[in-house]
Amino acid sequence: MSIQADLIADRRTMRRRLTLWRGLAVVGALVGVLGLGYAFGGRQALPAGRDQIARIKIDGFISGDERTLQLVKTVREAKSVKAVLLDIDSPGGTVSGSEALYLALRQLADEKPTAAVVSGLAASGGYIAAAAADRIVAQQTSLVGSIGVLFQLPNVTRLLDNVGVNVESIKSSPLKAAPSGFEPTSPEARAALEQVVRDHYDWFKGLVRERRKLSEPELAAVSDGRVHTGRQGLERKLVDSLGGEKQAVDWLETERGVAKSLPVREWKRRSESDALGLWSASSRLAAAAGLPGLAGALSRAGAIETGMRLDGALALWQPALEK
Repeated sequence: MSIQADLIADRRTMRRRLTLWRGLAVVGALVGVLGLGYAFGGRQALPAGRDQIARIKIDGFISGDERTLQLVKTVREAKSVKAVLLDIDSPGGTVSGSEALYLALRQLADEKPTAAVVSGLAASGGYIAAAAADRIVAQQTSLVGSIGVLFQLPNVTRLLDNVGVNVESIKSSPLKAAPSGFEPTSPEARAALEQVVRDHYDWFKGLVRERRKLSEPELAAVSDGRVHTGRQGLERKLVDSLGGEKQAVDWLETERGVAKSLPVREWKRRSESDALGLWSASSRLAAAAGLPGLAGALSRAGAIETGMRLDGALALWQPALEK
């Protein structure tokens, strides 16, 4: 019996040691994977010290996410980057996110010559990003502008009435959490929200007036929320010239003294898919090592990182669909 007990004790000891070393191996692998992902996820691999023109893509929904802001900062601090091209194709995004991106791009433009190239769409928050550049070049058929602010929320009060659901709330004041989609919007709540939207709109117009050097009549003609083609934008001073990346590089050479022979290299942010793949790979590694708890935690961390956070007001071009 003593021999059998010793064998059982030895097996338990070996199992504990195996679990310990397995966990240490997984932790070491995770550190390596995460380190590589964060070290290279936001940078373009290039020979050290090679002078270049950096290209930054501003596309899709603008939320002021940390990955994009960090990329702009990295480009700004890179000594090898002598000029920057902003490749813009975005319908806009949140007001606060657009402001954060604009301020980061203005810091960049203060240190390095920067030109925006509108490849398809620079509307609302997308145009805010373009306005941060020293020059805006747009294709003739691209769309620019949509200078305005939007606040939308669905109101489901009639639906709740039909299904017999009553949402009750206790507020510290009538305008707390107003408007709400669960109750009719009061005149006071609508008026308060209109003031917020108007203030955001005044900020947007002031930015365009300052950056594009527009008179009040010129500003009024372009700030009614509509989009303009590249050709219309040139006529209305929303863009500086028509063309694409070649024309932007030509301007950097002739007006800012940037050598035309410099290569254009795209700098990429660590995208949501990259982040998700990093966390997923780490989760699978932990699961393969027999650590389901750690695997689940890593999977949840990836889901949290890739989540999108929106503020209330949007600087977003959202064309209505015909019925």
